[in-house]
Amino acid sequence: MSEEKPLIELMIAYQKGDLSAFESLYRLIRPRLRSFLLGLTLNSALADDLLQETFLQIHRSRATYQPGRNVLPWAFGVARYVFLMDRRGRVRRREDPALEPECIDIPVPHELDGVFDRDLFNKTLPLLHADQREVLLLHHVWGFSFREIGQILGIRPVTAKLRAHRGIRSLRREFERLAVTDPYPGAKFKEK
Repeated sequence: MSEEKPLIELMIAYQKGDLSAFESLYRLIRPRLRSFLLGLTLNSALADDLLQETFLQIHRSRATYQPGRNVLPWAFGVARYVFLMDRRGRVRRREDPALEPECIDIPVPHELDGVFDRDLFNKTLPLLHADQREVLLLHHVWGFSFREIGQILGIRPVTAKLRAHRGIRSLRREFERLAVTDPYPGAKFKEK
């Protein structure tokens, strides 16, 4: 990702104690992390709570960031960890680990406009298995390579690719069920 260089510089400055670098970093990655958490939780209030916890964890673990490495996969990994810890805590407390899903609106990058109907995508996304939804969001919405997704999720790149393939297949089934034809014309899975 070409936008990584400024993020790397900001993260290195933040590690050295520059709080203005954190403010800039926060402003740049906050919307992406919130959207990712919204896609995982399907609940905006919970996504907002987890976003706050994610930035707290980023602050606490900033020393674990390896200078020069891409910041976004690291930050998304922290967000996913926060999500998983919250879900485990809810299970332990015997709370429903999945809150009532909302009609969510995942902000899709402009380069994907026209590839699929945004409203239909947002309606069918919650119907996917969480593992498939997570990989689809990371790859098709946020543009991570399968290698980067593997690093974020702690899985092999080929496993990420398989989950994406199954997710697209599930989306197509849901779209067909709703009388929509081929929502991803010519969609291909290329390793970035």
